[in-house]
Amino acid sequence: MRISRLFTLLTLIVAFVAVPSVPAVAQSASFTSTQAVAAPLQPVGVNVNVAGFTGSATLVVFDSARRSVGAFPVSLSNGFGFVQVTPRGSLGTHWAALFANGRQVASGNLYQLDASTSVRTGVPAWDQLYPRVREFMLTKRLSYQLDGVDVMGYRSPDSPLIWLRDHYYQGRGFRYFETDLTSALEAFRRAQQPDGSFPDFLARPQWNIPAFRTPVEADVEYLFVQAVYEVWQITGNDAWMQSMLPSMQRAINYTLSSPIRWEPTLGLVKRPFTIDTWDFEYGPTTRDPNTGKPAPRHWIDDQTRWGIFHGDNTGLAEALRSLATMERQFGLWESAWSRDDLANKLMERLNRLSWNGRFYTHHVKLIPYDVPGVDEAEQLSLSNAIALNRGVLTVEQGRAIVQEYNDRISRPGNTAFAEWWSIDPPFPPGAYGLDGKLGERPGEYVNGGIMPLVGGELARGAFRFGYEDYGFDILRRYFDMIQRSGATYLWYYPTGGFAPVQEFLPSDGWGSSAMLGALLEGAAGVEDKGLRYRSVSLSPRWPAAPQPIANASVVARYAASDGYVAYRWELDREAGQLRMEATGSADSMRLRLLLPAEVTSVSRVFLNGQPVPVQLETIATSRYVVLTANGPIVQVQVEF
Repeated sequence: MRISRLFTLLTLIVAFVAVPSVPAVAQSASFTSTQAVAAPLQPVGVNVNVAGFTGSATLVVFDSARRSVGAFPVSLSNGFGFVQVTPRGSLGTHWAALFANGRQVASGNLYQLDASTSVRTGVPAWDQLYPRVREFMLTKRLSYQLDGVDVMGYRSPDSPLIWLRDHYYQGRGFRYFETDLTSALEAFRRAQQPDGSFPDFLARPQWNIPAFRTPVEADVEYLFVQAVYEVWQITGNDAWMQSMLPSMQRAINYTLSSPIRWEPTLGLVKRPFTIDTWDFEYGPTTRDPNTGKPAPRHWIDDQTRWGIFHGDNTGLAEALRSLATMERQFGLWESAWSRDDLANKLMERLNRLSWNGRFYTHHVKLIPYDVPGVDEAEQLSLSNAIALNRGVLTVEQGRAIVQEYNDRISRPGNTAFAEWWSIDPPFPPGAYGLDGKLGERPGEYVNGGIMPLVGGELARGAFRFGYEDYGFDILRRYFDMIQRSGATYLWYYPTGGFAPVQEFLPSDGWGSSAMLGALLEGAAGVEDKGLRYRSVSLSPRWPAAPQPIANASVVARYAASDGYVAYRWELDREAGQLRMEATGSADSMRLRLLLPAEVTSVSRVFLNGQPVPVQLETIATSRYVVLTANGPIVQVQVEF
């Protein structure tokens, strides 16, 4: 905006401010913030001076995007005054203009607005979870030189390598504090094969470890697409995303055309009979055809047993929709339409084949055979929990999956300390031969071990599908567990112990980041619906918390960009009011305010002081007041 247009806008704003008739204002005027750096919605004092002036003035504040973020009246006596302003809007340098006696008397920079992710409710379980998870995750940060450039990724707790799978899923957490989001994905792009496929993990030359793809894996390509999409969402960097687009397109084409990934008779992704998304196939320990050493079946040959695993297909459907969004950004309308259409058809086919009314059947065999010692029809595998947050389920499906987990933890005879099973019931001993390593026996590793990564996805899904109290319950149990031990492991025995082996670090990033996603996106309800929080959904669910919460202050900030959102929320049950103020980099916000369970009706809703129609959204027994707001100033009051 040009300066002349900015002054015109300021004049229009001030025209609506009542200014009493006062003597002429002296020429000397200034204002100074008491803080050089301000935080969103945290009041900042401003000292105002207009030489020789007594009366009313107005300080109008603009953010770095040249948007008006507030007009604040100030009373001056003998030239001096003080006012508290509320910082709002885009991050960066905020500018202000001072008006007195109907004219501008001063202008200039006011403060720098900056933000960092935080949750403040007065309840330690919610307030301390983010710093604890960040502490865990920073121990997983791995950086080294590859192909002559520095590469940074987040490693697995049981492997000193950058696996695409682990790195992607940990992005649910590190987006709030990590600035290097691109180097690992660019390294995977360089490692992409001519057919469009990727390795599971990057090479580590210093240790003479080459990049490698475990042949039975069928999920690497859609994970790459989804990882690029989420980095684009965080950074808003169109040029970078466009440079990655050909690699993503080749990856999806590989999945849809490879004879070892795609089953054309069903129109679905196939894979060998692994446990959920893991990398070893059903059968006793055998010998690796390359090394001759005892090993589980990682490879594909004429003995491979094929089937349809639901997680590969829900993941591909999500990635197809993400790729369509990216293609539309560059006008590739026909391709984008075909991606969305295929995603819809993929889910229709999967639902016909694998959905049993309560959850997705673990593995549907292409050629039937018996697996002794387990009721496969009852096996609930971990990608059911992940599917809750992929945007591909109906409300009925999402609620059914959450209810299934909730039912199983309270079933008679259950001995597991948590319902975060990798798979339940597990396979009998030796069904998956691992040369005696952990996972051969029921209750170990991915054969029925308890995994926080499942709990985090389940909690986020519980918040999404109307089980808010259950979501809080999972988060509380996880927080209590890490408080007691000071650690978080990839998996636990159902009775609560963990494997005391060196390769399992006590700082599982995948599971802890999933729990953090449940806190910030589920409990706090902050969801990015566009790029860099330019379009957001805010669904604070604090009324469902087990400990009464009267007020909450939440900030979600992407460390790699200026995208953020902040809100202050208050619930006054005695007065029958729910109040919320929000701001951020958003142009638009969809607000979904969860009502306390005892509230059955709403009398009035106000947005920025003006009454608006009452709109309610119901998910099961949960009731939300829903409204849309534009711009950086959002103040809502709900009366019931």
